Amino acid sequence: MPFAIYVLGLAVFAQGTSEFMLSGLVEDMAADFGVSLQAVGSLTSAFAVGMIIGAPLVAMLSLRWPRRRALLAFLITFLLAHVVGALTNSFEVLFVTRVIAALANAGFLAVGLATAASMAGPQAKGRATSILLSGVTLACIAGVPLGAVLSEVWGWRSAFWGVAIISAPAVFAVLWSVPATPVDPSAPSVRHELRALRTPKVGVTLLLGALVNGATFCSFTYLAPVITNVTELSSGWVPATLALFGIGSFVGVNVGGRLADTRPGQVLAVGGAALLAGWLVFALTAGNPVVALVLVFVQGALSFGVGSTLIAQALYTASDAPTLAGGFATAALNVGAAAGPALGGLALGAEFGYRSPLVVSAVLVATALVLAGVARAAGVTGAKADAAATENPPTGRPVEARS
Repeated sequence: MPFAIYVLGLAVFAQGTSEFMLSGLVEDMAADFGVSLQAVGSLTSAFAVGMIIGAPLVAMLSLRWPRRRALLAFLITFLLAHVVGALTNSFEVLFVTRVIAALANAGFLAVGLATAASMAGPQAKGRATSILLSGVTLACIAGVPLGAVLSEVWGWRSAFWGVAIISAPAVFAVLWSVPATPVDPSAPSVRHELRALRTPKVGVTLLLGALVNGATFCSFTYLAPVITNVTELSSGWVPATLALFGIGSFVGVNVGGRLADTRPGQVLAVGGAALLAGWLVFALTAGNPVVALVLVFVQGALSFGVGSTLIAQALYTASDAPTLAGGFATAALNVGAAAGPALGGLALGAEFGYRSPLVVSAVLVATALVLAGVARAAGVTGAKADAAATENPPTGRPVEARS
């Protein structure tokens, strides 16, 4: 893989840390600004909405920019938003910086996915996607806990400074490693890319991605109360359990990335069925500490293995819309990341018990499997990557990115 793809993964690590780190900072931020916990929680919602709306919108706006220029613009904007957020004493200004950071994050990820896929070559989109998504999984393992430690020692603002500091070397690395080639005058227009996305196959793939990611974040969000109230482990086990899920997701996204280019159909069929079974077994056996911890790792691996394969399939299926496919895939994942926890919260609010988010995750995956089965029977889906890989086996030679 070209070095530039790993550079993009570093930037995604910083952005993933920013997206998830507020969960460990809310109390300090509420006390500092003199606002409620719900108000601080709205910062997370604002970021999610910015990602959902911003991914396709910003991708469209940047379609005629050279890719290196777009990546640098988004990354520098993201960095400066965190500097302002770390310095401000106004909650309203902080809220605005979170929206701006989300828009920049969405744009960077959309263009980054397209850039990584084109640099990796036409038959290695899955592996390139997995490298970028590894940044998100590493954020869960290391970035978010580190942000919580920084907040504990030096206050919540230090976590924002930490994200800005991590982003700085990525700016110079992108400047150095991503080719500065001009926009291809024959590159697809916005109208052409939008037309390429208006196919049932693309729509089904994106919907499947949203459902699987919704299941993932439904259970991940409420993993702490499951571990403390059902498994009956002490609160000291919570960080280790979250890290275990993150380690599993890192393993899954890398293994899935290697298989997504050659055997996507098998990954989705076998992995999807195993994912459904895993959530059901977890819900039934969450009271057993050994089984619960094993399933935390396994479900993290399966969730991100299947999820990253679906993103790769979206890029393969919408090959005539390389930039907007990444934008809409990003939006779909964030729809799931927002809807899943909301549905899990409704189940908890209805007093169905602490195991209920695990059941909701199972229902979401089951829905995805049924939808995939119906779509396949109707001829809407197909393992496009399988066919492409059979006809043109990967050579390992990188293709220069279109800027």
